[in-house]
Amino acid sequence: MFDLVSYGALAPPEVLILFAVLGGFLALVSRRLGLTIVLAASLSLYALATPAVSSSLMRAAEAGVPETLDFTAARAIVVLGADLRLGAAGAPDTLGPFTTERVVYAAQAYRKLQVPIAVSGGPGEGSRSTAGDLMRTVLNQDFGIPVAWDEDRSTTTWENALDTKPLLDSAGITTIVLVTHAWHMRRAVWCFERLGLHAFPWPAPRTALRAGRMRDFLPRPGSLQNSFFALHELVGGVYYRVRH
Repeated sequence: MFDLVSYGALAPPEVLILFAVLGGFLALVSRRLGLTIVLAASLSLYALATPAVSSSLMRAAEAGVPETLDFTAARAIVVLGADLRLGAAGAPDTLGPFTTERVVYAAQAYRKLQVPIAVSGGPGEGSRSTAGDLMRTVLNQDFGIPVAWDEDRSTTTWENALDTKPLLDSAGITTIVLVTHAWHMRRAVWCFERLGLHAFPWPAPRTALRAGRMRDFLPRPGSLQNSFFALHELVGGVYYRVRH
């Protein structure tokens, strides 16, 4: 049930599709109520699929993440995994585009700060590999950057922090640079700070506000995905503070 609400059919905005379908069936019994639900769900989906609305939601999720920081106190870099791409027909699993983007930013952080890296991420649904292991391989082989710690069990942001902390505690590290996407940063920093690790955000990358052209008010598939990420973070941030 938790997965359905977090990432499945009951997560916004996907749940609006179910409302539209259910409203259509309900219209067979109560025409006015059913059509009202269909119209409300359809208009909401349309709005969330526009760059204007999705970029505004992303900026709301990214609010409070500072533009510049002094990283001299940081003693390690922690990069959080995201998506994995499952290998087909026996091919190995690989990093998805979001995790790859975070790895690139982690490499930039390492070359600037020269402090050890920890990767954090467990298996994805149906994967044979873990995000942590794949990030370590990419950093080692493609960037020539060593990975000091590989946390490969976590499946949530809270578990990223919970399972990475003992690795850093063993090295006496309490201050880190945290690498993840800007829309995910507030919740991620909160988790690490909640467990006693001071985290400097190194976001990758920020969202540009798009509302100046006519096409910014027309639906696009990528914008609906961005609305999902933003709503997931805005709701998830509240949920984490209540639960943890």
